[in-house]
Amino acid sequence: MSTIILVTGGSRSGKSAYAQQFAESRPGPWTFIATCPAIDEEMAKKIEAHQRERDARAWTTIEEEVDLAGAIGNAGDAGVVLVDCLTLWINNLMYRAALAGREVSEEEVAGLTEAVVRAARSASGTVIFVTNEVGLGIVPPDASTRLYRNLVGRCGQAIAAASDAAVMVVCGLPIILKGDPST
Repeated sequence: MSTIILVTGGSRSGKSAYAQQFAESRPGPWTFIATCPAIDEEMAKKIEAHQRERDARAWTTIEEEVDLAGAIGNAGDAGVVLVDCLTLWINNLMYRAALAGREVSEEEVAGLTEAVVRAARSASGTVIFVTNEVGLGIVPPDASTRLYRNLVGRCGQAIAAASDAAVMVVCGLPIILKGDPST
């Protein structure tokens, strides 16, 4: 059975850097599951830079925007699987649903998150999830943004409940919320 670790924090808090450094401190091989689509030139350049950085460190990258449970299952016998990030995964689910003329419900996200947790528990090593903490700001003014915040919050709560350790990163500094990630 694997170890599940959740790393959360605000945008640009240092959570992804912390998660990658932590992952690299554990025995590999390392697999990075990227959920971010290249939606514009700036994002494409950022993705390319991160890929080069990971390639230099012998990471395997799986790019998967929607089937996160399947991607974790496809990671094989990785020592560490790093999923970055759940926030974009929720965004992608909402986007795909909108293209199909429907809305994603909290119940649907709960079911998909349960499948992700089952896949993570079946993994052979450590699975690290990165997510943004989106619930610290004001209540969003429109229904779509409130739904997004609610779905990300629901997903984060479920992953945190299932995790062996949870860390919040603020200004690049890790704050342990649950368990001991180093064990």
